[in-house]
Amino acid sequence: MISAVAAKLRAFLAFWYDFVVGDDWRVAVGVVVALAAIYGVSHTSVAAWWIAPVAVVVLLSWSLLRVVRRT
Repeated sequence: MISAVAAKLRAFLAFWYDFVVGDDWRVAVGVVVALAAIYGVSHTSVAAWWIAPVAVVVLLSWSLLRVVRRT
């Protein structure tokens, strides 16, 4: 049997997994890659602000294209 604390912890982690990953794990991976790129570029002399908007446009377009092709 699962204890009450373990059940609550599992429910909490399941919520966060569903919240972060959602319907498409590929977009979640893309966001992590974009954040890692922003972090990496921010430690150089190159401006990193442009990576987030580009990532949003690319990931949103890619996700919508996949949905449209599926239907």
